[in-house]
Amino acid sequence: MTVENKVIISAALTGAVTPKDINENIPLTPEEIARDVYACWKAGAAVVHLHMRDDNGIGTMDPAKFKETIRLIRAHEDCDVIINCTTSGDNRATDAQRMEHVATLDGIEMASYDAGSFNWMPGGVFTNSPKFLGELGQVLMNRGIKPEIEIFDSGMLGVAGYFMKEGKLSIPGHYQFCLGVLGGMPATVENLLYLKSKLPAGSTWSAFGIGKDHLPIMYAALALGGNIRVGLEDNVYFSKGVKATNLQLVERAADAIRLFGKEPASPAQAREILGIKPLVR
Repeated sequence: MTVENKVIISAALTGAVTPKDINENIPLTPEEIARDVYACWKAGAAVVHLHMRDDNGIGTMDPAKFKETIRLIRAHEDCDVIINCTTSGDNRATDAQRMEHVATLDGIEMASYDAGSFNWMPGGVFTNSPKFLGELGQVLMNRGIKPEIEIFDSGMLGVAGYFMKEGKLSIPGHYQFCLGVLGGMPATVENLLYLKSKLPAGSTWSAFGIGKDHLPIMYAALALGGNIRVGLEDNVYFSKGVKATNLQLVERAADAIRLFGKEPASPAQAREILGIKPLVR
């Protein structure tokens, strides 16, 4: 299988915070999330990044919600999308609760690994302690789950590198540059270029910008040879004042990749690029 000229689209569908009264298209229930997963996969998304919400629409790390959503996704026998689950979907959760699903559930192929703590303005501190990161990396390695190393600021590259040297984070790494969060690095092309220049040899990477910055970062990532992430977790508008759907955002990303002269990677091609084992049902 050739993976040259392929770009991975990751669809982050829900997030942990934004309510439906901001955009009624945000999927909250396992049924709604699985529906969007299937539509986005058909449109070209190779990876789906999953957050769960409780019955009140608040972010939760409830393993039962993850399990049911995964079951509904795989109920589509033709859907081979890569399932990537968050480990930071509820700022009230303990470290153990943040890892329970990746430690116990089958069907999770990737998981977020937020490589450091910072002041997520204006809401509070996004805490990812050294103890938590060491334990999480070990759990992911033990279960064969690919870490998605989320980088909000440049110092987090050093944190990830430390745990790689300690043998507590798998190598080579896949990095997701999360730009535009107030308290992290602004979403500029200069910052993206800097982060890319500091990656260890053999790494793969993807990027996204929050809100209005999603398009500049998407196009810059394409120009720099990276992969891209889109979805209502990061941006709720298709254009100024026009609310988006996850499907619309994936379709636009796929069109941009083709206009750039490349092709969206299939899930099988994305697994090869990322070093993930082939899907076994």
